[in-house]
Amino acid sequence: MIFNAFDEIINNFIDPPLKPSVDPRYVLSDNFAPVDELPPTACEVEEGSLPSCLDGAYIRNGPNPQYLPRGPYHWFDGDGMLHSIRISQGRAILCSRYVKTYKYTIERDAGSQILPNCFSGFNSLTASAARAALFAARILAGQFNPVYGIGLANTSLTFFGNKLYALGESDLPYAIRLTSDGDIETIGRRDFDGNLSMSMTAHPKIDPDTGEAFAFRYVSMPPFLTYFHFDASGNKKWDVPILSMVRPSFIHDFAITKKYAIFTDIQIGMKPIEMINGGSPVGTDPTKTPRLGIIPRSAKDESQMRWFNVPGFNNLHAVNAWDEDDGNAIVMVAPNILPVEHTLERMDLIHALMEKVTIDLSTGMVKRSPISAWNIDFGVINQAYIGKKNRYVYAAVGDPMPKISGIVKLDVTKGEG
Repeated sequence: MIFNAFDEIINNFIDPPLKPSVDPRYVLSDNFAPVDELPPTACEVEEGSLPSCLDGAYIRNGPNPQYLPRGPYHWFDGDGMLHSIRISQGRAILCSRYVKTYKYTIERDAGSQILPNCFSGFNSLTASAARAALFAARILAGQFNPVYGIGLANTSLTFFGNKLYALGESDLPYAIRLTSDGDIETIGRRDFDGNLSMSMTAHPKIDPDTGEAFAFRYVSMPPFLTYFHFDASGNKKWDVPILSMVRPSFIHDFAITKKYAIFTDIQIGMKPIEMINGGSPVGTDPTKTPRLGIIPRSAKDESQMRWFNVPGFNNLHAVNAWDEDDGNAIVMVAPNILPVEHTLERMDLIHALMEKVTIDLSTGMVKRSPISAWNIDFGVINQAYIGKKNRYVYAAVGDPMPKISGIVKLDVTKGEG
């Protein structure tokens, strides 16, 4: 009760949610309003029938706060909730469950929010100091132990090593499973026999031919970027620290080909000075030149890492990449965020322009060409073509972002489809 009282003082007097981008009344309205858990529930087929040969499930992940925020809140700050439709024997079962992360469980048992919001809780030096002090007091009082994780598992899902994981890049993966009756169970946080520490990207890449999973983590202290992979059985292999990444960058996603892993060092990164002036701890640096880093997929160190400057190219999501010209060139398809400074603060003002980037490894030349003029992001492909040349991309149309008005199909060999 004492901690919550201090939290109320911070939220009401020191750092109230004044900006629309962190105001829960705006951020959690309409289609983004929180929903409750739904136990397995049979769906009524209103017309026709479901083919009996269909036997599987569609599951999606997304942020959904367990408690209505008492202070600033960003879309990225919600607890992970999984929504599934299990289809089998002509029946469909709908279910919605929270990922039972350590954060979720502790706050559920306490009956209130305990952890400060990462993307919206540090908007000035005074607010940051106050929330950090309150969080430290909760830890010292035994209310929370950060050793067990601070993540939300609210970003994506991936399947490798014959296991399904809910992911958020601020923590380790959470193993989950879908029961025979359509319910969703959280098995637990996984560190892969102690070989995975701190965190892992929410967007690992799975080679459809070998079953290997490729991933990375980025942090605010050296080494800022670490690359690693898992074998087909889900065993984590060696870490490859990327020491040529000389300052922290917001690396949300990456791409693989059959030979290489590709990282983007963009203009978004950790900005403590902006935090002091009332901004987010994650901000943009307009003086920085974005670049692409290429490293052999099987590398054991970064000795073969090569960086290529790509001015004006800031991407958060990679659609796919592949090798060309007998391995002497790399092609990557990804949306470029324009203008990048609005990425976190005013997502409704950004335009994601889908581009094809070609890197000639022999000459070092980089060529870029737009694929579509649509405002599109969150592109997906046939998973059998990850790391290989593909033709079609399916992407969400911003209206504006993060609201989605539809899906567009692109032919990357011809442009807009």
